[in-house]
Amino acid sequence: MKRRLLLSTALLPMLTLAAPPVEISLWPEGVPPARRADAPAARGELGPERLEADGRIANVSQPTLTVVPPAVDRPNGTAVILCPGGGYAYLSNAREGQQYAAWLSTLGITTFILKSRLQEWGHPAPLQDVLRAIRLVRSRAAELGVAPNRIGVMGSSAGGHLVASASTLWDHADGRTGAVLDAVNARPDFAMLVYPVITMTDPAAHAGSRRALLGGRPAQALLTLMSVEQQVTAATPPTLLLHTQGDKSVPADNSLLYFQALTRAGVPAELYVFEQGGHGIGMRDGLGNASAWPRRAEDWLRQRGLLNREAAR
Repeated sequence: MKRRLLLSTALLPMLTLAAPPVEISLWPEGVPPARRADAPAARGELGPERLEADGRIANVSQPTLTVVPPAVDRPNGTAVILCPGGGYAYLSNAREGQQYAAWLSTLGITTFILKSRLQEWGHPAPLQDVLRAIRLVRSRAAELGVAPNRIGVMGSSAGGHLVASASTLWDHADGRTGAVLDAVNARPDFAMLVYPVITMTDPAAHAGSRRALLGGRPAQALLTLMSVEQQVTAATPPTLLLHTQGDKSVPADNSLLYFQALTRAGVPAELYVFEQGGHGIGMRDGLGNASAWPRRAEDWLRQRGLLNREAAR
């Protein structure tokens, strides 16, 4: 297994991609205004976007999708929109965006790394961004070389919350802006959540993500809406959940709550909770079975028919 993990990390940059990554603006017509009154964007207090030395991105005001094509000899038509974590305060773009994209490219998947708005905007800006991303990719599926019925979402930590929000609130009014693309179906076809934030209610809530997304004193109705385990229905897409028992920042109870809700709703789902590893492990080696989570994800994708050229199940 260690040998396989080295292939999925250290050697990924050596793969030959079908084309170099390109960046697509999510809102060429103009970014929707902030709707949370206490957000800096609503007060006109935005500063410049920041790219940190460790690959983190903060203070996003112009959301984009970075397209990472599959390895040149392996395209299969499946697409994944990646939502990096960072507590809605920043985006862990290098570790949970670029590295994941390099791995997924080896599986023949076209990936789209989402650079979404964060705490400077608050809810519903991140939801608008991820749903716009799904609509955009689906509307341009032929051009982008992907199947419109094989568009999934994947996210870690707060990015996992954004993925679960897209999976449950894909038709909610908060995700619409009145744009023409609102008419395009925004439901993901599948979802993969890695140590995700799920609930906004104590005791399992991640307080930092809740505060960044919803503000310091959110109304109860908003807490309920964004506790996405309470929004699961039979229409929620098939979901893979991966977490660690040792996660002290975002307890595994988050994934358990979501898995239980999926099971009650009859949604196909798998859950892995690994003993070793804390929060934000990314694709790190040396954590026992937890380091092999990409293999479990690959198995799940293959079982669902998403790594071949056949229609997704």
